[in-house]
Amino acid sequence: MTARPENTHQGRLLRLLRDNGSNSRAQLGDLVDLSRSKLAVEVDRLLETGLVVADGLAPSRGGRRSHNIRLAPTLRFLGVDIGATSIDVAVTNAELEVLGHLNQPMDVREGPVAVFEQVLSMAAKLRASGLAEGFDGAGIGVPGPVRFPEGVPVAPPIMPGWDGFPVREALSQELGCPVMVDNDVNLMAMGEMHAGVARSVGDFLCVKIGTGIGCGIVAGGEVHRGVTGSAGDIGHIQVDPDGRACVCGNRGCLEAHFSGAALAGDAEQAAREGRSAQLAARLETAERLTAEDVSAAAAAGDPVALELIREGGKRLGQVIAGLVSFFNPGLVVIGGGVTGLGHTLLASVRTQVYRQSLPLATGNLPIVLGELGPAAGAIGAARLISDHVFSPA
Repeated sequence: MTARPENTHQGRLLRLLRDNGSNSRAQLGDLVDLSRSKLAVEVDRLLETGLVVADGLAPSRGGRRSHNIRLAPTLRFLGVDIGATSIDVAVTNAELEVLGHLNQPMDVREGPVAVFEQVLSMAAKLRASGLAEGFDGAGIGVPGPVRFPEGVPVAPPIMPGWDGFPVREALSQELGCPVMVDNDVNLMAMGEMHAGVARSVGDFLCVKIGTGIGCGIVAGGEVHRGVTGSAGDIGHIQVDPDGRACVCGNRGCLEAHFSGAALAGDAEQAAREGRSAQLAARLETAERLTAEDVSAAAAAGDPVALELIREGGKRLGQVIAGLVSFFNPGLVVIGGGVTGLGHTLLASVRTQVYRQSLPLATGNLPIVLGELGPAAGAIGAARLISDHVFSPA
C-alpha cells in the first residue's frame, strides 16, 4: 500500500511537487507558511516514507546550497475515462505526465462487468509494456451521475445495469490500490485545469458534448459536484417544451436536440430525405452516420451539415448563456467527441452567448475548445486519485 502523508502540511508539499516539479527546500519554504525548521522536519518525514526523493543540489541563492526534492519517480497512477462508446486508459507518473495511453471502442450499455474486464485488460497491457509494476492509485470516470463519497453511479440515463454498482470497491480489489470515481465531465474539467487550457483559471465551465452532454463546474479551483453528485447535468435542461422525447423521460432536453447521437440521427434523416448528397454518399458506405461524418461533410462545404451544426450550436449556446449569467465564469471550455465540429460550432455558440448574456458577464469571457482532446478525462482521473493519495489518510 502506498504511504500517505501524515498531515496537511505534507499533503500540500506533495501537491506542490506534483504541480511544479522538482523544487528546492528553499523554494518550497517560500510557497508554504512553515518555519525553516518545521519545513525540514516535514520534508525529512516525507523522504522516510519514500513518497519523495532527493534530486541533487539546487542553484545557489547565497550561503549554503539547498537540496532539490522531487516526487518518487516510481509512483504510478492509472487514469480511466469510460465514455458511452469508448474507453481511454492512461498511466502517469507522480507529476501526471502521461507515460502510456490506450483507447478502445466499448459500448457502456454492455454493463459494468464487461466494461471493467476491458479496463483491466488495457491496464494489464500498459503494465506488461514496462510502464508500471503496479499502480499507486486509480481514478475512474463514468458517463453519468456519481455519488462521489461512495464511488457509485446513480440512475445514469445511458448506462443500463450500472445503477448502484460498487465501482470503487470492485476495482480497488482488482487493482490492489486506492480508487476514486467521478463523473467523466468533472474529470475532463480537472484535466484541462491541470494541463490544458484552464491552467490559470479558478472559475470556469467545461462542457462535454459526446453521446450525451454534461458540464463540469469549477469554482475557486475546486470541482462543484452538488449535494448528490448531479451538478452540471445540463443535457437535461429543456430547450423546447414541445420538443423531442429524451432518454430521461422528459421532452425537449438539450441532449435530445444536440448531442453526438442527436446530430447523427438528424444527419441520417437528411441523407434519407435526399437533402444532402454528401451525407447520403456517406450513409451508403456505412450502416450509421456519426458526428464525425457531419464534421467531414461540413468541411467539404455541405450546406445541410453546416446548418445542423449551427442550429445545434445555437441551442447549446442558449443553455450556456443562462449558465454564464448565473455563474459568471472566467472561461468556458468545450470538449468531447463532437468538438471535431470545430470552429463552426464554436462560432454559433459564441454568437448566442454574447447576444443573450449580459455584457458584464461576457465582456472578457473566452469560449474555447479544450486543449487535451481524448486524454483530458484520463489526465483528470489521475489528478483526482493523486489528490486523494497526496492527502492525509
